[in-house]
Amino acid sequence: MKVLLIGANGQLGTDLHKVFRAAGDTVVAVTHAQVDVCIPEQVEKVLAESKPEVVLNTAAYHKVEECEKKSDLAFHVNATAPMNLALACQRSNAVLVHFSTDYAFGGYSKNAPYEESDRPAPLNVYGTSKVAGENLIAFSTDRYFVIRVCGLYGVAGSSGKGGNFVETMLKKAAAGDAIRVVDDQVLTPTYTFDIAEAVRKLLLTGTFGLYHLTSEGQCSWYDFTRHIFECAGIQANLTPCKTTEFFSPVKRPAYSVLSKTKLRSLGVSMPLWQDALPRYLRERTHKK
Repeated sequence: MKVLLIGANGQLGTDLHKVFRAAGDTVVAVTHAQVDVCIPEQVEKVLAESKPEVVLNTAAYHKVEECEKKSDLAFHVNATAPMNLALACQRSNAVLVHFSTDYAFGGYSKNAPYEESDRPAPLNVYGTSKVAGENLIAFSTDRYFVIRVCGLYGVAGSSGKGGNFVETMLKKAAAGDAIRVVDDQVLTPTYTFDIAEAVRKLLLTGTFGLYHLTSEGQCSWYDFTRHIFECAGIQANLTPCKTTEFFSPVKRPAYSVLSKTKLRSLGVSMPLWQDALPRYLRERTHKK
């Protein structure tokens, strides 16, 4: 198939490019410098020139604290632009694949993984803007996949393209820093390569709609950090702490684990989060 990949040099975009090309697909990869999704004319032009069957959109404004201060920009990038892209895809008969977030939830208590049918209740501007984007896409095209992801880390982040949580922790440990990580925020960290492989399998089902796509299992950020150091063979000065011990202008979900029941019903599976991390660490070492 012919694929237009928007945001090709990010963590997720890099792995989507790798997976789809390895499968024999034709991938037209564009970066933000080449196509700004907030400018409809640029979107229309690249669609007209590339004539894709599928558009993979990884463009987002995901600096969570900045979103609180720049809400207009957050809604422009995360809601209005995806709507315009969805309308353009509908006109050109292309399937849209758009990525959303576990931050769609958090506003009410739940201690079991969230289903796609659960009511969104975002706690911050970023999450609210992403949920708005989900809804606007659904109103604008009938051939779409909206995919909620969580705790992403990928090799492109280890190569200086913005970093990721794993790299931040490894750098702190190498510097001998005292590291304190919250143990009261529970999620599912997910390797972007696994996301990319599952996205292609999901796309081939032709079963459009909203999906949750993360690794299996759950952990706190502290548990994840401890596993990072164990897998890397590092002795680090790591201690747990509570969210209330850190000041932040942004409220974050205490629990944002996403159910994969709907995904599994289509025969698409994901690995355990514990098993994904060692593969990432081997790949990042190979790339350096």
